[in-house]
Amino acid sequence: MNALTSKRTAEYQPWLFAFCIFALCWITPLLFAGGFTTSIRAGMAFLDWPLSNGSLNPQDWTIQSDMLAEHSHRLLGIIIGFLSLGLLLLIWLREERAWMRQLARVLVLVVILQGVLGGARVRFDTLNTMAEHNLVAQSFAVIHACGAMVVLGILIALTLGSSRSWIERQSGFVSPVPISLKRWGIASTIAIFLQILIGAIMRQAEAGLAIAQFPMARPGSLLPGYWNFDVSIHFAHRVGAVVVTLFLLIYLSKLWANPNTRKALIVGILSVIGLLFVQVYLGALTIWTVRNPYVATIHHLVGAFLLASTWGLTFLAHRSVVSKPTI
Repeated sequence: MNALTSKRTAEYQPWLFAFCIFALCWITPLLFAGGFTTSIRAGMAFLDWPLSNGSLNPQDWTIQSDMLAEHSHRLLGIIIGFLSLGLLLLIWLREERAWMRQLARVLVLVVILQGVLGGARVRFDTLNTMAEHNLVAQSFAVIHACGAMVVLGILIALTLGSSRSWIERQSGFVSPVPISLKRWGIASTIAIFLQILIGAIMRQAEAGLAIAQFPMARPGSLLPGYWNFDVSIHFAHRVGAVVVTLFLLIYLSKLWANPNTRKALIVGILSVIGLLFVQVYLGALTIWTVRNPYVATIHHLVGAFLLASTWGLTFLAHRSVVSKPTI
């Protein structure tokens, strides 16, 4: 055991960082496949799990859109599972920092849980249970969607933690990050996560067009003319977008106003601003195109990127120090 871990170090390791980047890149097609599967209502293209029609390579799955979306999502999930195991092994063997090793363990557990949740969404669907409603399966689907954001966040933390800039920032002239900035970062990240949760509920309830106009809910009013669950969850998603925008603008303005954070995090700040405006436009475009599946899926994907970028800024700001300009 000691021989296996004798090469552990807290120094920058290019191969570890490269592997983290590789794993992080793979989650993008997985998120797209999952989002597109929901957008075209293909989650039950196969009634069984973990196999698809009793096979790892079901017949005609590449030529039927619903099977292609769902089976691609399953295969990509398997790849992320293997990558998380590889990352755990590499970090356990080479990484001296205990928090990195612990985070890699959590990643594997969450990825396994994600697979179970995805399977439960299929197994407990009314097509299999013959229940009077589909609330159980929809609940598993919503948790599964949120779990994907947790996996993304862990990968972001591992990637940043293994980067040269993170490791080498431990020395040199430093300045602490104000506690108010850290709190605004946490609040903004939570706000986006809750907005994604509401969006997941809305998508599973097929309420994306419960309010069919934008920016008005009906002619001459921002409020709907009637209320039911679908209208309420859709309206909550619109209100959530306003709340998230306000939180992010305040957080980003505070980061920009601080000379240390502005210099150290300028790329992330500008990225979040760009993603925010793109996300708002995509939300409107989803309504204007009558929920085009590609537009709706890209809206879902950019929302994940927005959460990841905001979490990345928050994670970096919570580091004990931020570099000062070198003299």
